[in-house]
Amino acid sequence: MRNPLDPAKLNAAMEDVHRAGMPGLFAEVRDGDEVWRGAAGVADVATGRPVTADMQHRVGSITKTFTVAAVLQQVERGQIGLDTPISRYLPKLVPGERGDAITVRMLINHTSGLAEYLPYAYPSLKGFPPFADTRPASLDDHRLTRFHSTELIEMGVTAPPAGAPGGTPGLYSNTNYLLLGALLEHVTGTPAEQYITRNVIERAGLRDTELPTTPYVDGPHSQMYEAWFGMIDPPRDYSVHDMSWVGPAASLISTVADLNRFFGMLLAGEIVSPSSLAQMQRTVPVVSQEGKTIDYGLGLYPMEAAGQSTFWGHGGTVWGAGALAMIRADGERQMAVAVNLQRWHRLDSSGTPQLHPIDDALAALYRVAMYG
Repeated sequence: MRNPLDPAKLNAAMEDVHRAGMPGLFAEVRDGDEVWRGAAGVADVATGRPVTADMQHRVGSITKTFTVAAVLQQVERGQIGLDTPISRYLPKLVPGERGDAITVRMLINHTSGLAEYLPYAYPSLKGFPPFADTRPASLDDHRLTRFHSTELIEMGVTAPPAGAPGGTPGLYSNTNYLLLGALLEHVTGTPAEQYITRNVIERAGLRDTELPTTPYVDGPHSQMYEAWFGMIDPPRDYSVHDMSWVGPAASLISTVADLNRFFGMLLAGEIVSPSSLAQMQRTVPVVSQEGKTIDYGLGLYPMEAAGQSTFWGHGGTVWGAGALAMIRADGERQMAVAVNLQRWHRLDSSGTPQLHPIDDALAALYRVAMYG
């Protein structure tokens, strides 16, 4: 049964998230030809400047869907084989038997067994994955650090493996996606960011979306507040940050309207072919960076509630900024939500993030946005 958009319920759900402790958030929900946009809270806690629904935002790992779309375009042209070993293309970056065992598909769906490089690039996070063993100092130390992707890839490749190539559950690792960026550059002769810009972002007609080359968000945007599990108190703004630390894995700047446009075109077969989209929706179990096991495809994962339709999309988080974009399998209902605070949870005595009222309020907003 079709549930039309209910602006009053959507606005109320947004305000509930703000009241629960989120400084600011904004969203766009689409149902067929109907479009609702809304915002609640502030973009700057010091001045009280309000958030607006048209703001640009750092959308984190939603970038991965864009990168996968670019890779699949090359698969369709016969330049990349999904089940070809990465050593065929990048023998120096993943040498030896591992390079022969890890396929392109394993990089995309996080079953390569390659470790996450982040704890090696950010020394104060070296205790990760236990969050209690981390400290946020490196976030400030590396605000303007320009990393080279091959340096980060080497950290992940030389770190102790997270698992055997092809083994499940896989482990979510940004190392995989920096390698996909290197793969794109190898087969196209163009830097990955340029290729993705021309063949995915511009192809989709996204006017407010970019892979940044500077530490700044050029358009109207919110401050982006990082709390790092209560270790940064009050939360600090990280909206100015060199994003070379994640590149084609999580550096994208976009808007909620552009995200909905992109995912709408993706599911309509206008970015990659229907057969490529079917590959994207083949999932395997993967352990997320939060330690939860999720079903993960090729740059897409599903969300569903009991008795309800399945939605496909991706979420993302970087320092201070988060976003989630989801579209119903039939392409008719969509939501994109952006928030300007991250790691708002406190840790309990065992170091486990405690549930926060923001979690329940966000879950309620997603239900209203997706199911009415």
